Amino acid sequence: MTKLPINDATAFGDASHNSAALTTLNLLDEAPEPHPTRPRPAVKRVLSADGANLILFSFLPGQDLPDHKAAHPITVQVLRGSVIFSCEEQDEVLAPGRIVHLPAYVPHAVTCSEEPALMLLTMLTPHTGANV
Repeated sequence: MTKLPINDATAFGDASHNSAALTTLNLLDEAPEPHPTRPRPAVKRVLSADGANLILFSFLPGQDLPDHKAAHPITVQVLRGSVIFSCEEQDEVLAPGRIVHLPAYVPHAVTCSEEPALMLLTMLTPHTGANV
């Protein structure tokens, strides 16, 4: 059995914003620039706050995140475009307005097939100030 990578918030670099109070972000403006020559989407951790880390992924068609696990519960939603979210032999098409929740350590993958997409991952880090 192949050992899958397990990602915590630090896997996505330092957050561009830290919050101890109200924080307002325009996620469309914060989106990282996609890299057309790379097989993986561009990624940017935009917020580290009490209880959550917000991570943006900019996909181009053909880019993917192969099977991996998150070290914390997550929600995943698409802000622009669409992606295929695969988990436990089930594929869900995520487009704006749809969201998935996944407990920690559940294997999953994401594929962008038809159009550029901007995806928001919320890593639910329950401990105050947790960056992991």
